[in-house]
Amino acid sequence: MTQDLKIADNLVVEFHYTLTDSEGNLIDSSNGAAPLPYLHGRQNIVPGLEKELTGKSVGDKLKVIVSPDEAYGEKYDEMVQEVPRDHFADIDDLQIGQQFQVEDQNGHTLLVSVIKINNDSVTLDGNHPLAGLTLHFDVEITSIRPATDKEIEHGHIHQEGESCGH
Repeated sequence: MTQDLKIADNLVVEFHYTLTDSEGNLIDSSNGAAPLPYLHGRQNIVPGLEKELTGKSVGDKLKVIVSPDEAYGEKYDEMVQEVPRDHFADIDDLQIGQQFQVEDQNGHTLLVSVIKINNDSVTLDGNHPLAGLTLHFDVEITSIRPATDKEIEHGHIHQEGESCGH
């Protein structure tokens, strides 16, 4: 029976959450929305939160504090770079917060955010927006179920009727 399940690898877990920073500023929440589903043990959520959810049951409520090294990592100054404004000449309405995919010198694709715009330059940040932050989660486990064979094979959950393209 799924009510008796405890969170472990290859189980689909759903939970409601509120995420704040160390000053109590709201970062994200499932309040007013469906609970967040994920496949446990497959790195679908930050490692520090996943570790703390292991062994919990439906109805459990917990507060979890996750340090940057178990969340989105530290913030690295070398991931912030100023580039010439003319690199964005084809973008009419360039705004702070916009994100772009760029290729690094090794051919890897990175997601960068615009953090500053000057007349002749644009400052891009390749750090995750939550890098360097200690994350504070208030969580309530709402459901646990066995994953399907396809979900285990693919490493993530499938919503009813969803095709993930692989």
